[in-house]
Amino acid sequence: MAHVPQRDSVTTIAPDGSRRFLQPADVSGQWVRARRAFGWLLIALFAAMPWIEVNGNPAVFLDVEQRHFHLFGATLGLDDFWLLFFAISGLGFTVYAVTAMFGRIWCGWACPQTVYMEHLFRWVDRWLEGDHVQRARLDQLPALTPEKLRKRGSRFLAYVVLCWLVAHIFLAYFVSIPGLYPLITGAPTAHPAAFVGMAAMTGALLFNFWWFREQLCLAICPYGRLQSALIDDNSVIVGYDARRGEPRGKVAAGIPTGDCIDCRRCVQVCPTGIDIRQGLQMECIACTSCMDACDDIMTKLKRPVGLVRYASLNELNGGKTQYWRPRTILYAALLGIGAVVAAVSLSRIQKAGFKLTRQPGVDLYTVSSGAVSNVFRAKILNKQGHEVRFFIETESSPVPVTILNQSTGLAIGPEGEVTLPLVVSVDRKDYTGEFNLTVRLRSEDGQTRLKQKLHFLGPDPTAQPRPQR
Repeated sequence: MAHVPQRDSVTTIAPDGSRRFLQPADVSGQWVRARRAFGWLLIALFAAMPWIEVNGNPAVFLDVEQRHFHLFGATLGLDDFWLLFFAISGLGFTVYAVTAMFGRIWCGWACPQTVYMEHLFRWVDRWLEGDHVQRARLDQLPALTPEKLRKRGSRFLAYVVLCWLVAHIFLAYFVSIPGLYPLITGAPTAHPAAFVGMAAMTGALLFNFWWFREQLCLAICPYGRLQSALIDDNSVIVGYDARRGEPRGKVAAGIPTGDCIDCRRCVQVCPTGIDIRQGLQMECIACTSCMDACDDIMTKLKRPVGLVRYASLNELNGGKTQYWRPRTILYAALLGIGAVVAAVSLSRIQKAGFKLTRQPGVDLYTVSSGAVSNVFRAKILNKQGHEVRFFIETESSPVPVTILNQSTGLAIGPEGEVTLPLVVSVDRKDYTGEFNLTVRLRSEDGQTRLKQKLHFLGPDPTAQPRPQR
């Protein structure tokens, strides 16, 4: 007997507490085709980003070892890490705005779990094990049945290969394609950390897509629970038009019924095993499979499509959807403000990094017969893909200042970083006490100009010298 989903319980949990594995049926239609095309576009972009070069670097290259982050031609260093605030807050406001207006469209169209599960691994399931009826029958066979061993074994090997590929493409974002090749071709003992990391990630992906599957959406991902606080009656969701569909009934002459014939096709195709006719549920990932399945049945019955469709609760109850309302306007405004500030901040990213701190392990200042000197530590980062010569100069100072050993500048290689001591000196005749000054880092081509403020320390000029013994 087929399991009947209940709104007050999770479909994948049997009454005895055991796991009920789902084998959703395949479905075709305009929404599934559009979602599949978009999913494959996302997979293609994920695989292509490490290969596409922009300004001599991969389009996305998070070089953690060298602490450089290349994003579509821009090179960021650790001193640009504050920009992560805009990425996190922008993602948050985007989630709020999109969810308030369109429900869980992220889950159904762009979430990596859904994209890989529905458009890659379920395709392998159907290719190697057959349709949902054949897969359900295979589930019931004893574990050592030759047919089950052959089909499940071939599917397992296909999963291992796919998880291995996904894991290595992900690693390429951190080591680049040229850096990835020796890790793959070399012996595991030559790169033990990389080998263990890749084995662990491949295993985690295999566990998720082979066994855990939809449980990630139901038990771990907080988005399904968060949506209850973000959506309202005007949010567009995947919903069932009960006013048109009820009362349900089989097609029979002379018996008045609604458009729903209770064929349960929407339940058969659902990847989380729910019945969309029971209303909005946490388990719904808005994948549109039930929409295409129902439209197919309605077309065969020569009835209007859209019994299950994208609509707000207000629309399903006979009203109209109000897209722009206080919460969506607020979310959109905050998102727009954040986008403008982020764009301005990104436009001001410098092609070099410059930081001055006091040199540890030395005196705060030294006094000689001719000068008072402070020693600082200068850290210079060249973010460009070619060698650049930098000069450190005085920008402003109340007294004449000399920066030693900077007359010829310092050549730093592409994406190189140099740390060196910087001696700032003032003649005794010009020294009148502690003061502030500004030091400038300038590139030879003049495109980079960075400033740092320093506090110059020295003896109290009014103090009486100690008597000599």
